[in-house]
Amino acid sequence: MQRFKATLAALMCLNLISPSAGLLAETTPSPANPTQKHPAARQPYQSGQLHGDERILHALNRFTFGARPGDLEAVKAMGLEQWFNQQLHPAALDQTDLNARLAQFPAMQLSPQDLLFRLPSNAIIRQVADGKAPVPKNAALAAIYDNELARVEIRRQEKDKQNQQQASITPNAAMSPAVAPPVSPQDMAESMIQPPAPPRAQAQDSAAMGGGAMASMAAEPSPAADSGQMNSMSAPANAEAPPFPPEQIARILALPPAQRVGRLGAMRQVEFDSFRKAIKPQQRAALIADLTPVQREFVDALENPQRVVVDELASQRLTRDIYSSAQLQEVMTDFWLNHFNVFLRKNEETPYYLVSYERDVIRPHALGKFEDLLEATAHSPAMMLYLDNATSMGPDSPAAERNKIRDARNPAAKKKAPEGLNENYARELMELHTLGVNGGYTQADVTQVARVLTGWTVDRPARGGEFKFDESRHEPGTKKVLGKKIKENGEKEGIELLHMLATRPATAQFISRKLAIRFVGDDPPPALVDRMAKSYLSSNGDMAAVLNTLFHSPEFWSTGAYRAKVKTPLEFVVSAARASNATTDNMQPLVNALREMGMPLYGAVPPTGYNWQASTWVSTGALVNRMNFALRLAANKLPGIAVAWPAQAAATSTAATESSIATPQSEEQRLESLLVDGGVSDSTRAAVLDQFQQQIDAQANAPARSVPATARPVTPAQAASAIDRQDQLLAGLLLGSPEFQRR
Repeated sequence: MQRFKATLAALMCLNLISPSAGLLAETTPSPANPTQKHPAARQPYQSGQLHGDERILHALNRFTFGARPGDLEAVKAMGLEQWFNQQLHPAALDQTDLNARLAQFPAMQLSPQDLLFRLPSNAIIRQVADGKAPVPKNAALAAIYDNELARVEIRRQEKDKQNQQQASITPNAAMSPAVAPPVSPQDMAESMIQPPAPPRAQAQDSAAMGGGAMASMAAEPSPAADSGQMNSMSAPANAEAPPFPPEQIARILALPPAQRVGRLGAMRQVEFDSFRKAIKPQQRAALIADLTPVQREFVDALENPQRVVVDELASQRLTRDIYSSAQLQEVMTDFWLNHFNVFLRKNEETPYYLVSYERDVIRPHALGKFEDLLEATAHSPAMMLYLDNATSMGPDSPAAERNKIRDARNPAAKKKAPEGLNENYARELMELHTLGVNGGYTQADVTQVARVLTGWTVDRPARGGEFKFDESRHEPGTKKVLGKKIKENGEKEGIELLHMLATRPATAQFISRKLAIRFVGDDPPPALVDRMAKSYLSSNGDMAAVLNTLFHSPEFWSTGAYRAKVKTPLEFVVSAARASNATTDNMQPLVNALREMGMPLYGAVPPTGYNWQASTWVSTGALVNRMNFALRLAANKLPGIAVAWPAQAAATSTAATESSIATPQSEEQRLESLLVDGGVSDSTRAAVLDQFQQQIDAQANAPARSVPATARPVTPAQAASAIDRQDQLLAGLLLGSPEFQRR
């Protein structure tokens, strides 16, 4: 399908920048004739509040990631008030379907320590390669480690080769000492003194036990310390792998699941990588189609264990956003993940910590007391590492005094990187997490807060350790923050500080305004913010109470708030999947789409997170990306994601009369009612039909292509009937319409 580059993009930009522009053009009466003698008739009274179905649709658009088919009718039958109360108490909602889907990601139930052990980071693999940590005795785990060790060795050899080549072309190279030729993989393997490697064939036995190769991993505990000798290594690493024979691929794919997984686990890295490069997408799908989630994780980990963590982290997030019955909890989880932002690529351990950060810190507190959430984030290794508080040390702490004595005793020794007070977390704690940039604090307060929080660190972060308070790094003495003295009291100083920040009126205002921006408008009414802040203070920061105040405020139900918010890329992608009732067996195309639209999950680098205001996301290029995604989704061109458009009965009946045969106009009306609750404007409808006709004309004028006798079988998308293709195009255009882009 041709990329969308037509007038609809311009219409989208106009309507998204000025949401009411298109509607006003159709509803505003033309000015009275100045020569008219009789006064114009008085316009009928129109309420400034939403009523009827629009009220329900407004609530669904703001408190969920978009309505699914049937949601409007379900809320209408239940009553809007009761529905909202249910959303405020998610524990009582039925999540059977969601839990079944989340079972596809078993690694997401592990602690950071277990994740790093079973799906090792590059840092752990380097430790093993340097003899500072052991390879697990479990055969399945050993297979994962061995593959990664071989790849590390390949990278090291390539780097050595590059260094030698660079040295050979430096000036005066002839006078330089001779550089030894690169060590061959065979020589490297033979020069290492170590116990013999466990037989890789054991992986096949592990695979047959418990329904999956990784099932036996639970029997082996994670190592307690970063010590021990490397006890295995892959066969010599070769940068170039021989081609994998097609007939062997066929034999492997024909094996039962447990034997198939065992065969892959028994391969050396070179053979496995050759196999991985040789299989085609259809064969890859067949390879994992009937595997258990644990078996599938193991196969993926043989290729790249770090990517398993990142992919499953994003996939479970989108699964919750699309399928959870507790939609308000997921919307608020997204809100707090952005408010307490942690960048995925801060270091190699961050993805592993983000699993627990979202699961154990953010989501359980999303609708609870803000102070509890603030304290949980402050004790989270993900936050301590992201904003560098884990490395902060009091200038007068016992640890600092020891460092001074050490340096004085041996002034000639090589100095370590200086450690000292780090103010990053202290500053963002006040500016972004609580008080706001105009919250009344000074630079002196930032320094004092940093002193209070010295000693708040992480135990063995490379191994997934937990938060710990290190008394030796804590700054002694009394501190003064915002005019209040905090007496020396170890870790409890931080607890007192967090309570003080969470209960300040400035925090109530800052949090309430951010919530109003998210749920009401980019420039929320001050009266609404004040009312929410008052509720915050009277309820001790209870988010359910604050949201309840928002829900019952007239500003929220104002007609001016209806469809006034532009969806972020995440909101657009998820709402499109929900509105189209898509079956999503593979979340990766949605993850890729978010990256293309400039909003990768966990991808905001600065602590500020992503900006939710329309100006960030409205541009012709950005909206063209959205339209292209909508067209691909509607046409079933995203692998692992399927959408079926219910056919109009008259269109498929052989006895249908000419008048009952579906037309673009009738199909547009039918799909519009399915996809865009509340409908689209006349101008949007005309633009959709015009663009549809342009696409049809372009396809009709395209030169016919001959089909070779050896052509591959057509895919379901290619085999779609003419009416199906028409529906797909119309549905894609509607999903990209200005009305669907707003919430």
